[in-house]
Amino acid sequence: MRIRTAFAAAVTVALAAGPSAGLAHAQPDLNCRDFAFQEDAQAELNRDPSDPHRLDEDQGPDDGIACEVLPRRSTTSTTSTTAPTPLPTRGVQGGIGGSTGPADFERTLGTALACTSLTAAAAYAARRRRDANPRKH
Repeated sequence: MRIRTAFAAAVTVALAAGPSAGLAHAQPDLNCRDFAFQEDAQAELNRDPSDPHRLDEDQGPDDGIACEVLPRRSTTSTTSTTAPTPLPTRGVQGGIGGSTGPADFERTLGTALACTSLTAAAAYAARRRRDANPRKH
């Protein structure tokens, strides 16, 4: 009886807390070194004008221009026949693919599979215990 109660409590807690506990995706702290060109940094600043990454921290007042020390694509030297390819810096947001975490249906499916596995394990343990200690009538 104690095992059933403990199992029921564990399942109840998992089902109650599971959907409300979303995954935390860390937001990277970006700085000018994370960008190859000023236009990339400017795009990030334009995406979030509150500037949480402090990309517009030059000596003067905030002028809305991010990472002014970076080279611009339009002013890079064209002496070579091929322009340098900037290194990707932002993963999925930069357009190079990747994953942002499980979708809602994947989380639900995983929870259902975990609960089913726990139920099967508990049933197996209960059956073994019952078979090992048969009641005498």
